[in-house]
Amino acid sequence: MLKLLMNLKKSFWSVLIIVIFLVIQSQTDLALPEYTSKIVNVGIQSGGIEDAVPEVIEEKHMQLIQQFSSNEDAAEIQDKYVKVTEDLNNSEIKKAEKFLGKEYKEKNVYILKNLDKEQRKNLSNKMIVPVLGISAIKTLNIPETAPQEQMASMLEEYKAKAEGLDETIKEQAAIAGVKSIYQDLEIDTDAIQNRYIIQTGLQMLGISLITMISAVTVMLLSARVAAKLGKTLREKVFQKVISFSNKELREFSTASLITRSTNDIQQIQQLITMLFRVVVYAPIIAIGGFIKVLTSTDSVLVWIIAVVIIATLFVVATLFIIVMPKFKKLQNFVDKLNGVSREILTGLPVIRAFNKEKREEGRFQNANEDLRKTNVFVNRAMSLMMPLLIFIMNSAMILVIWYGGHSVDEGILQVGDMMAFIQYMMQIVMSFLMISMISIMLPRAAVSAKRINEVIETEPNIKDKEEVKIFDQTKKGLVEFRNVSFRYPDADAEILQDINFVAEPGKTTAIIGSTGSGKSTVVNLIPRFYDVTGGSILVDGVNIKDVPQKDLRDIIGFVPQKGILFSGTIESNIKYADETISDEIMKEAAEIAQATEFIEDKEKQYKEEISQGGTNVSGGQKQRLSIARAVAKNPEIYIFDDSFSALDFKTDSKLREALRKKAKDKTIIIVAQRISTILNADQIIVLEEGKVVGKGTHEELMKNNEVYKQIALSQLSEEELGGE
Repeated sequence: MLKLLMNLKKSFWSVLIIVIFLVIQSQTDLALPEYTSKIVNVGIQSGGIEDAVPEVIEEKHMQLIQQFSSNEDAAEIQDKYVKVTEDLNNSEIKKAEKFLGKEYKEKNVYILKNLDKEQRKNLSNKMIVPVLGISAIKTLNIPETAPQEQMASMLEEYKAKAEGLDETIKEQAAIAGVKSIYQDLEIDTDAIQNRYIIQTGLQMLGISLITMISAVTVMLLSARVAAKLGKTLREKVFQKVISFSNKELREFSTASLITRSTNDIQQIQQLITMLFRVVVYAPIIAIGGFIKVLTSTDSVLVWIIAVVIIATLFVVATLFIIVMPKFKKLQNFVDKLNGVSREILTGLPVIRAFNKEKREEGRFQNANEDLRKTNVFVNRAMSLMMPLLIFIMNSAMILVIWYGGHSVDEGILQVGDMMAFIQYMMQIVMSFLMISMISIMLPRAAVSAKRINEVIETEPNIKDKEEVKIFDQTKKGLVEFRNVSFRYPDADAEILQDINFVAEPGKTTAIIGSTGSGKSTVVNLIPRFYDVTGGSILVDGVNIKDVPQKDLRDIIGFVPQKGILFSGTIESNIKYADETISDEIMKEAAEIAQATEFIEDKEKQYKEEISQGGTNVSGGQKQRLSIARAVAKNPEIYIFDDSFSALDFKTDSKLREALRKKAKDKTIIIVAQRISTILNADQIIVLEEGKVVGKGTHEELMKNNEVYKQIALSQLSEEELGGE
């Protein structure tokens, strides 16, 4: 998997932007519960008053605070306020006007100076008890002009009671005292509350907007990165498959290669789309949420999150262990289904001819049933994950509400803090849900990644040497087989043994033999579809292993035994070797291949569409277009692998005569089953069980080679053979 992810370096900047936006999104998501807590605790419960520090305070209340404070604290509190009669700076003037209106100078009040967060927190801690004292005086209706001794006695008694209260209760009571201080100044406390809720709500909306923009950007870029990675992997797989020799193509079935370049890569794309959110976002949310719980809320509920995490990990790990082996089988069953489908569709005419539809339906049904059973098992197991995790999450929610409710009742926890805790817990659990979702995708993607890597990392058996040679132009078109032997990969015996012959330019070399004698194998060795296992093949005086494969195949015009056409037009198929070939050369090639007759009968002639695989033309037409494609290339060496078998005798004769005139200075190698095709060849190679058992002209072989004579007499009479 990591090897495939290295391909993401092409999308480095997109990945970097994704990471940045995920960090931004995670931070904004973690910030929202704090604002929820503020709206409930401060905006609703405390009337928009955040702490025990009044922004403005009457002189009489300032004097009471001084009495309820130690000398040191009293001096510090006094230092943090400025009297309205003194010189105020702009921010202090604005604050005075905000709370008291334009006539603030007419009131005997103090204005709080500008403090940083830490200074204000320290001041609030010092003012909680004094403000509580003011609140008590109002509650007990003690005259503010009471004797000093009475006030001192009450102060000591009140301090003793206040010290025994919980911090949360003291803070809430002190904030109520600040509210009463504002009310004495006829300040609209409802306006303060509404203003605080609106401001905090707008901040939450702004943070949510940032979260939305980040989430949308991440999803768009993730999809783009995943698509680009999929494109890169498909290109690599395709380029590797194109470089494969027949050996590798036999090892990887066609159906498997198709599955690996489509379904397997699709699994990787889907994983990448989610991967960034899990790798970057989920850990930040999980760790950040846990830290926020410890620092921003009361930690009495932390143990619940620990229980939730352990339960979640247990569920995910258990299902992962159960399902992982099935994921490995799943892709193999997809391969099998594709292979059966491809075989059935390709062999449909034969299946119908032998009335074997039911049998093939059974084969397909078996492959389909294997895939269905595995998919059902995997999906059933994975479908348990979400209900179990949701059950854990809801159970934890009930536990938080039950335990948190008691804590709120006892004054240990505030309602807003409990709500924030629930949100943090939801975020932490959701991050684990995301990890669990990726755990569903990861096993199958890991199997797919391994299968893709198998293709990409497979080294072709046939490849160019680091130091290559060039062809000898003085031996142009010369093909030499020197003691060539060959066996197929993993075969027990050699298919060809000690093959020796020379095909010269300007001459036709024919290869004939019984079925399975190795005729097609011989010509497949020349363009290096396979490499010889013994001896050597020389083209233009150079061992074909010493020249680049491209250069070798550039000088060969190969017509396979089975005519292969590509979707497009007749023109695009004939000009397949070189799109710049002129129309005159194209038409000449079609004429030599005896294809002009049926081409010109078509409505669009050379622009006529050819369907995929050439299914809209006959076998003979397909073969003639394949020959025309090779002729249009004008190579040094023509190789016809039993390419005339689909042609009638008359067309065959005309084609060979036209080809002889066109390629009089070219090397022609023909594999044939029909004696009539090779009667006039300059050299005939007779193969029997992978060995050369005869070599010469038709006349020579009829006199000296019994194998050739038997093949010839099995097809033509002695009079026909002698009359040629």
